[in-house]
Amino acid sequence: MQRIGFRHQRTLRTAASVRGVGIVAGARVRLRFLPAPENTGLVFVRTDLPYRPMTPARADRVTGTNRRTTLGTAETGVTLVEHVLAALAGLRIDNCRIELDAAEPPGLDGSAAGFVEALRHAGTVLQADRRPVWSPAVPIVLAQAGATIALYPNADGQTGCRVSYTLDYGLRSPIERQTFTTAVTPAAFARDVAHCRTFLLDHEADALRRQGVGRHLTAAELLVFGPRGVIDNTLRHADEPARHKVLDLIGDLALCGADVSGHIVAYRSGHSLNVALARAVGERVARATARDDDAPDTEGVILPTRGFLPRRHRRQEAA
Repeated sequence: MQRIGFRHQRTLRTAASVRGVGIVAGARVRLRFLPAPENTGLVFVRTDLPYRPMTPARADRVTGTNRRTTLGTAETGVTLVEHVLAALAGLRIDNCRIELDAAEPPGLDGSAAGFVEALRHAGTVLQADRRPVWSPAVPIVLAQAGATIALYPNADGQTGCRVSYTLDYGLRSPIERQTFTTAVTPAAFARDVAHCRTFLLDHEADALRRQGVGRHLTAAELLVFGPRGVIDNTLRHADEPARHKVLDLIGDLALCGADVSGHIVAYRSGHSLNVALARAVGERVARATARDDDAPDTEGVILPTRGFLPRRHRRQEAA
């Protein structure tokens, strides 16, 4: 990774509050976004526990990626953090204290729209310290079980971050193959991504309910796909599932703790590969920062960790 520029850090102008019911456990939750000093980063605080334990939103604090991203220990951590992190990263809010009185944020409608609305109402302020913008010198590529994710340098003269996601559950899936590409800017995120909801197949929903997850939810409250398409609901976009995958990716990539300029291209990636990319980027940024120079880190391609499975055994990583 190499530094290609800087921008001033941002935090909230005032506090913001969001209330709702958690998707996983179904408990009522109050979440508060609070302004934070420069270089704080994004930090979750469990106000329901003694001593208010804090868990920074960093890739090295991830303890689970099965259908959602979990930070910290089972006793003091927070699960399903990706929608909150996507809202903050999508709006370029760098420093924020995120207080909540449960082990998960409010689920709302399965998207980040409610968080974005609260954050926009609170407003943002520029801070004195600057935040470097990093770009890969060579592509960083990760692959696992038929899914891939890569961060490519921008073409000459281009800056900023773009994400392209291809969702592919296979020919017999009720969710058609779809691709979505967007620039990662506050305006584009709020307009095109934030309101896109989490989704799953009907047999996946049944399996989760048997595990005690989401028993309070109905198909009308999330996007559930059966053999004939979405059940008891209406899509906001024909490619809403792919857009939600981009939402998740933006939230997971926020765990690298750095501004990234380049083109992220993902095929069937889920939380596991997203977090792996965040970790790889974070490690390279840390090495470059320790060197305290602008020489590019040329370590790029990462070989598949498990290789590609035969096509008949491939599965799209879960939402």
